Amino acid sequence: MSVSALLEARGLVKTLGGRRVVDGVEVSCAAGQVLGLLGPNGAGKTTTLRMLYGFLRPDAGTIRFDGVDVGGDVASIKRHLGVCTQDDTFDGDFTVEQNLWMAARYFRPRPPDVGVRVRALLDRFGLAPYAAARPETLSGGFRRRLMIARALVHRPRLLFLDEPTTGLDPQARMAVWDLVDGLRAEGLGIVLTTHYMEEAERLSDALTVLAQGRVVAHGTPKHVLGDLLGEHVVVVDAEAAGRADVAGWLAHRGLGAPAGVLGQWHLPLRADELADFARTFPHLRYEMRPPTLDDLFLKLALGPCAG
Repeated sequence: MSVSALLEARGLVKTLGGRRVVDGVEVSCAAGQVLGLLGPNGAGKTTTLRMLYGFLRPDAGTIRFDGVDVGGDVASIKRHLGVCTQDDTFDGDFTVEQNLWMAARYFRPRPPDVGVRVRALLDRFGLAPYAAARPETLSGGFRRRLMIARALVHRPRLLFLDEPTTGLDPQARMAVWDLVDGLRAEGLGIVLTTHYMEEAERLSDALTVLAQGRVVAHGTPKHVLGDLLGEHVVVVDAEAAGRADVAGWLAHRGLGAPAGVLGQWHLPLRADELADFARTFPHLRYEMRPPTLDDLFLKLALGPCAG
């Protein structure tokens, strides 16, 4: 195990409804690092996350926190974990401030100086003007801020953010990004799932990519894209590509089916593949750009990646 890893899981397995939804997954997150856990729907992200923060017990595998094997009993370290789920789970009978107080009372030993901590979080997350309001009266962006603040009230060392900005407008989403970036700078380890690829690229120091319950890539966003996609993406009109039999060229090189987007084909290619493409189709008009995580999701949606 890496000395710097705050959380490390190896060989995680989980079967639900007779289907193995997580199959040998490995995850590692260090203090002061944002780990992006990515994959299409059904890839096993949420199940993996739930095992890591103790909502589900693994069928097999090990989870270590700060070098200590928790033996599948993540409850023993919950005092060090903060969890912000996809859905708002406030208690509507309490105000914004009271929700933070109630969250702190769930932990043993009781967090010290709870009053000081609650006031600091209200100020930091811009919630002080709404301290006496009911959570349901807040905008979507401020409800997400309250969810994250509540996950931090007991001063955890590791924070799980499961799609924290889903449904937010761009301004509210960027405000959450700033908060996450500040938490990372203070040394908090963060495990993030998201379907916003710009969010993953901007926030993640490292990515673990899942497909069909297995890890298909791990590393920095740049390395993951290079390993799974290549250095370039060729964008070509689908009708013109069909006439030129680009699909046949892709199949011959073992590159799989093309990803179609609004009448265009987006073809991730390595440098040598791009050179061969240019030689094979000298009269075909196309554009070229760097790959993005959106391209990766398109590839994963068409079938499992090797990597």
